[in-house]
Amino acid sequence: MQCKLCGYIFDETKKPETCNHCMGSSCNKIKCPNCGYEVLPEFKIESKLINFLKRRIKSGNK
Repeated sequence: MQCKLCGYIFDETKKPETCNHCMGSSCNKIKCPNCGYEVLPEFKIESKLINFLKRRIKSGNK
């Protein structure tokens, strides 16, 4: 998986140690080991709309 914030590529199946702010070990968030950005598993795959908008922005709205 590639972090959406910093771009670091990591294996999302290797869960890091429990976060300090999590109350239990049942947290299902995926956390970037590089910057700490967290995402819920259901949001790791972007929607077609988000991908379309990213392409439009990168192409300079052509």
